[in-house]
Amino acid sequence: MRGIISAAGYLPHWRLQREAITQVLGSSAGKGQRSVASYDEDSLTMAVDAGRRALGAVPSANPSALWFCTTSPTYAEKTNATIAHAALRLGSEVIAADAGSGLRGPAAALRSALHSTDPAVLVLTGDVRTGPAGSVDEKDGGDAGAAVLVGAASADSGVAVIAEYLGGASATREFLDRWRSPGEARTRSWEDRFGEQRYGDLAAQAWEAGLKDAGLQLDQLDKVALVGPRPRASAALAKKLGAAGVEVIDSLASSVGFTGAAHPLLMLTSLIEQSQPGQVIALLAMADGADVFFFRVTDQVSGDSGTAGGVTVADQLEDADNTLLYSKYLAWRGVLPVQPPNRPEPARMSAAAAERRLDWKYGFVGSKDHESGALHLPPARVSFEGGNIDDMEPAPMADVAATVATFTVDSLAYSPSPPVVFAVCDFAGGGRLPVELTDVRPADVTIGMTVEMTFRRLNTADEIANYFWKARPVRGHGTAREQLEKTEQD
Repeated sequence: MRGIISAAGYLPHWRLQREAITQVLGSSAGKGQRSVASYDEDSLTMAVDAGRRALGAVPSANPSALWFCTTSPTYAEKTNATIAHAALRLGSEVIAADAGSGLRGPAAALRSALHSTDPAVLVLTGDVRTGPAGSVDEKDGGDAGAAVLVGAASADSGVAVIAEYLGGASATREFLDRWRSPGEARTRSWEDRFGEQRYGDLAAQAWEAGLKDAGLQLDQLDKVALVGPRPRASAALAKKLGAAGVEVIDSLASSVGFTGAAHPLLMLTSLIEQSQPGQVIALLAMADGADVFFFRVTDQVSGDSGTAGGVTVADQLEDADNTLLYSKYLAWRGVLPVQPPNRPEPARMSAAAAERRLDWKYGFVGSKDHESGALHLPPARVSFEGGNIDDMEPAPMADVAATVATFTVDSLAYSPSPPVVFAVCDFAGGGRLPVELTDVRPADVTIGMTVEMTFRRLNTADEIANYFWKARPVRGHGTAREQLEKTEQD
């Protein structure tokens, strides 16, 4: 049996109310809200967050390949996926590559993974949808990351499939609908009805071929997710499905927005999370063609592996007190230049230094003294307890929760979004480190609050993106909070 082993979506903390755009620009931006990546997030960091959840749900599954899909890559010539590979602490034998820059990349990577003979393939997606003030991508877009781990069930390793792949099909035709030149912020599009008609025809063609390939009848379907940059393109199919009693799930347009390359896997994750064992579900993704995938949900979906450790897309939509000012959004996206702190901007990072400390910088791996068990953050050769030299073992700390021991708010240090909140954090089981806090307002930081680590973009200098780890408050019932409570009980 081959299919989805685990799936996870990542929604950034912040939300922009569309009425805030209307109030500033005058023209209607619609209703609802959109998700907004923080100033220190990008397509890679959000994909890494989703990937950590997907892999954390099934620790025994070891992917042999990683594919990364986005329309907003950090680099055009350097492979972006290798950064995610390092942050997820995957072995050097695991290939990591980018799956193209178009919107169809995720569907192609998913199809390739489902037809692969590899035991497990990790598909990561992430996107930051932006554009000029008042643009369609600003109003209707959203930022997110998503990940699916695809592979075969294995009793020996304890890996189970939560959604069995039944079959699918694709339809392709060249036509000019939406386009953006490299380096441009604005996405352009042809006349709406032209794209809607083409996508409608391709969706119908792929749908019928997919049903035949999966050996299904329409009345056997339970839930469907329809994804594409033209919402009305699938109207005819949605009407047909509704008449047949098939549920078309919410597209997240009013609560998140269209998240570009992240949207197909984000919707697939949400689809699985809303389904019950035995139900037959389908994903139809429209982007420069149409791709349809049919799955049967297994009885494994009710466990933690079905919701990536308990953090569902619906849970993340319930985040409170996360409304962002429109002016702050414009500043984060570089649309509204603002005066930075009167401090020198950071110099570019050293490639040689980063490579020497690869596990620490990207994987957040400290060191632990064999004799005393003392944790060292950053890793050290000499133990501060007993003085043992070179008697350490790696100590992965990215998934370990911490509490804030003390903190300071710094309005002078350089930051793309001042002020900076620095906190001294005590990790569960030992280890202390001063780190920068993110996804929190300074007034909301308290001593003793629970935080978890998150992979972020510190700065960019000489067109080199400098990544490292920050801490953010644990909200809801996340894995980090549960881990900390268990450690304290022990």
